[in-house]
Amino acid sequence: MKESAVIFDQLVNERRSVRIYDADAEFDEGAVKRSIDRAILAPNSSNMQLWEFYRIKSPEALKKVAWMCMNQKAAKTARELVVIVTRRDLWRQRQRALLKEIEGVYEGKDDKGAKRAIGYYKNLIPKYYYSDPLDIWGIIKKLIYFFVGLSRPMVRHGNRADIRISVHKSAALAAQNFMMSMKAEGYDTCPMEGMDSKRIKKLLGLPRKAEINMVIGCGPGSEKGIYSKRFRVPNEEVIFEV
Repeated sequence: MKESAVIFDQLVNERRSVRIYDADAEFDEGAVKRSIDRAILAPNSSNMQLWEFYRIKSPEALKKVAWMCMNQKAAKTARELVVIVTRRDLWRQRQRALLKEIEGVYEGKDDKGAKRAIGYYKNLIPKYYYSDPLDIWGIIKKLIYFFVGLSRPMVRHGNRADIRISVHKSAALAAQNFMMSMKAEGYDTCPMEGMDSKRIKKLLGLPRKAEINMVIGCGPGSEKGIYSKRFRVPNEEVIFEV
């Protein structure tokens, strides 16, 4: 096994959801910035990057968001809170930026690969992400996928709920990058879903269509921050070979 794999194996095994943080231990705030920089390198659907990251740092803001996280100890004692937000509503902005980038990459080229890449962001992405108020277009897409899928493999998701799930999955991948990076920096984290997302959105001044993916507490973990030994169901119950 390569040395990098040994190091990664150690990080994976040492990463735990730590619910109490040490208020007196040294804390390098730069580790949070570096970890967010690494988080945005996470794989994500069509590279649309429909996410935002908010660092909650001031004592006043930390107290407010901790209260909105039901005063969980992982929020109350965290040295920082990172709120991961999904921005499905920014798909047009991201699509235009990506199309401009792709057109620049393939400038002067007229082969099939260039046409396919440009066409993907110019034509397919708008068709996939567009959603009307009643999601009628989503229903039409599902019907198209169903009938096309009768004769060949076909994507089966495309309505508003499907797109929402896809965007949240991408944000969760970034969240895992962030947490593993913080562990590599020598700090602990705890992802939280127990929160009043409506109040957090209001505090951050987010638009209606933005959604909170999760809130992550971080900092130097306390010895009391891990409540029990790690438990996982047996591998044979979740890992299969075909």
